[in-house]
Amino acid sequence: MAATAESAPAVELLTRPGCHLCEDARQVVAAVTASLGLAWTERSIDGDAELTARFGEEIPVVLVDGVPRDFWRIDPERLRRLLGRA
Repeated sequence: MAATAESAPAVELLTRPGCHLCEDARQVVAAVTASLGLAWTERSIDGDAELTARFGEEIPVVLVDGVPRDFWRIDPERLRRLLGRA
């Protein structure tokens, strides 16, 4: 059953151009969220000094409701568990 817009967790993938792990992360996030009927967004940290300072060495990073939940190699089972509880 898909979550309603009001109860659905906000899933955001932070990336940067040229990041070889970002393509894998994009596929994992897309597959997991689709299987749960959830939407997600992607944002590049390039041009954002605050995000680059905070996450520059950990890209890609998955945020769930604004909280960093996984980075580098996104674990699909961990993400599914996190989103299932959100």
